[in-house]
Parts: sequence; C-alpha cells; structure tokens
Amino acid sequence: MTTTSTSSGQARAGVTQPGPKTAPGPLGRAGRVVLQRYGLVLLWLLMIALFGVLVPGQVSGPDALKAVLGQQTPLVFLGLALVCTMAVGEFDLSFASIFGLAATTVPALVVLYGWSFPAAAAAAVVVAAVIGAINAALVVLVGINSVIVTLGIGSVAGGAAYWISKETSVSGMDSALSAIALDRFLGLPLLFWYGAILVAAFAYMMGATPLGRHILFVGSNREVARLAGIPVTKVRMGAYLTSALICGVGGVIIAAGLGGFDPATAETNLMPTFASVFLGTVAVVPGRFNPVGMFIAVYFLLTGVFGLQLLSFSGWVTNVFYGIALVLAVTVSFLLQRRVRG
Repeated sequence: MTTTSTSSGQARAGVTQPGPKTAPGPLGRAGRVVLQRYGLVLLWLLMIALFGVLVPGQVSGPDALKAVLGQQTPLVFLGLALVCTMAVGEFDLSFASIFGLAATTVPALVVLYGWSFPAAAAAAVVVAAVIGAINAALVVLVGINSVIVTLGIGSVAGGAAYWISKETSVSGMDSALSAIALDRFLGLPLLFWYGAILVAAFAYMMGATPLGRHILFVGSNREVARLAGIPVTKVRMGAYLTSALICGVGGVIIAAGLGGFDPATAETNLMPTFASVFLGTVAVVPGRFNPVGMFIAVYFLLTGVFGLQLLSFSGWVTNVFYGIALVLAVTVSFLLQRRVRG
C-alpha cells in the first residue's frame, strides 16, 4: 500500500522512474569512438589487402605502400592549404592555380631568364603571398563572395603561369636541385616528410593553441566568435595568406623535384584535393576539417588510384574515382557536421 502510494505521488510530481539499463553494444563506447575516428584507416588497410588479392605476385604489400607514400605529389601541400581556408568557413578555388604559378615561376625564371634558384624560389613564394593577400582583401575587407573572387583570381594566376612560361612546359633546371624533394630518409622521399611535418605542426596548432581554438570558433559561428572578442577579420585574412604561402612553398619544392613544370597540369590537382579534404572530415576529428584526416585521405585516394592502375584500368578511371570519392565525402561530411551542430 505504501509502495503504491509513493509511486503514484512520484508520477504526479513528474518524477520519471529510471528504466532498465540497456546492455552496451558489442564494440562498447570506446570501440565505437575508435571506429568512428579511424574507420578510414581500417578501410585503407582493407583496400591494400584487396588489391593484394586481386593483383597477386605483381607487387608486395610493403612495396605497394612505399610506392604510394613515395609519390611525387603536391596533394598534401594543397590539401593543407585548403584546410586553412575551409576551417574558418571560407571557400577557395584559386589554390591550385596559385600552386601552379609558383611551380612555373621557378623554372621559368631560372631557365628562361637566367635567375639563380634561390632568387627564383623567393620570387615564387612572394608572388603566391601577394595573390593570397589580394584574395583576403577582396573577400574579407571588401566583402565580395569568396567563390567569385577566388575563381577569378585563380583564372588570372593560371594565365600568368602561361605568360611567364611563354606558353610552354619549362624544364632544364640543374638536376642536383631534385635532392631537395627526392633525397630519401627511411626509404621515403623528403617531399613526404615535409608534408608530414607540416601536417603535424598544423594539427598541434589547431588542437592545442589559442589560435587553433579561434579558428574553430570562427569556422563554427563567425558572429558568436566576434562577440566573444576573437579577431575574426585577422583570422580570416591569415587563413588566405597562410594558404597561399603553403601553395608557394609546395610549388617550389615540386618544381625542384621535377626539374621544371607544365602549367597545364596545375588544375588537375583541384578535384583530388577537394576529395581529400572532405574525405578527411570523416577521420580523426569527425565533422571538422582537420589536417591529419586530410593526410590520411590523400594516401587513401592515391592507394585507390594506384591499385586501379595495377588492374590495368585506363586513365579515365582516375577522374571517375576522384569524382565518386568527392561526392561521397561531401555527403558524409555534411551529415557529420549537421550531427555535430545538433
């Protein structure tokens, strides 16, 4: 009688009785977190194993992984440059053209105009920084839509690359300069280690410094960040400048490794870079643009392309693969970001 009265009183008072505890899933909370953060790494390993089964005897797993990690690709630099702007809520379509202009400027000045390599490298980085400053001024200070500005500036940079190279593929730099990018450490080219060090530095900055927290605040809600006293204008302008500088440095290193550069190839990096950056939002820090996730996604996609080439697919499959990866990555990223905001 007493128990019944007490229960009725609690029900009338709005007290909810706790229901039966549900048993944890087979993975448990920690397992689900690990799977959510590092599922892309597991898929990467499964992809390597699958290609090993489909292409038996041609190349071993370790050799295939070393071949993928050792590719002379600018995607890590470009992905990091794009993360800089996307993390603060900006959209940039000019990064590939800025990279292409810097990479073309170096051999053009050295081979066609007789400059020394250090002077040409410095000029290429300065040119990239100037273009980044123009992007920042027009988008942040003037307030023009970032898509329109960066699309137009990217077109100008692409045209300037053709102009300075006299519309040719410039080559013929001193072969000794290739050591800057291609000398090996622990079996991998220095180009890989440059990218890894940059990614690690940016990951630390974004995860453990006040500047990184400011970037996350600005990217999440610009007005709230401004009310909280964060210098939103400086953060946004700094993102464009840093992005352009990374493209400039990446262009110098790639040009040194190749001994020259073809300006027509710059735009081919646009699609895989976007695919890598959006795919990176499903790893490490789900729902956010983050450098480590981008780094993993770059080599995940390169592994896919490498495996398809081993299976004797023609060149068209690369565009299809990157296009599908981009659509899926954007879809998953959108769903994750909506869940994070919720």
